[in-house]
Amino acid sequence: MADYSMRQLEEIPDVLGDYPGEMRMTAASDLAAEQISFTWRRMPAQTGGKGSYGHRHRTQEEIYFVASGTLQFKLEDEVIDVPANSVVRIAPSVVRSVWNEGPEDAVLIMCSVKSDGPDHETVPDFWPE
Repeated sequence: MADYSMRQLEEIPDVLGDYPGEMRMTAASDLAAEQISFTWRRMPAQTGGKGSYGHRHRTQEEIYFVASGTLQFKLEDEVIDVPANSVVRIAPSVVRSVWNEGPEDAVLIMCSVKSDGPDHETVPDFWPE
């Protein structure tokens, strides 16, 4: 067996279902990553967490890379605009959510250590409209 694996992005399942955009997570694929979690997300304009919940983790730090577009991040009580080619590190305890105000699609890449079980907590009504 080879000591590497490779997939085209389109081969990794989209986990969003009927929600607009796409979210492809290595955890949902047969990539067989043992330590790293990688998520690619395409967010159409006016989609994301505004008017919804946020989340935080028990142990997982996350790195977010805005590959295209500009996204709004709500981190605890602060909302910041994050342009393309920016990297944001978020500590586990920080409640977060991301929104694409638009007018175009944005692409977001998220990386963290791989979790063997649930490591997140949902925070209802985190970002009211």
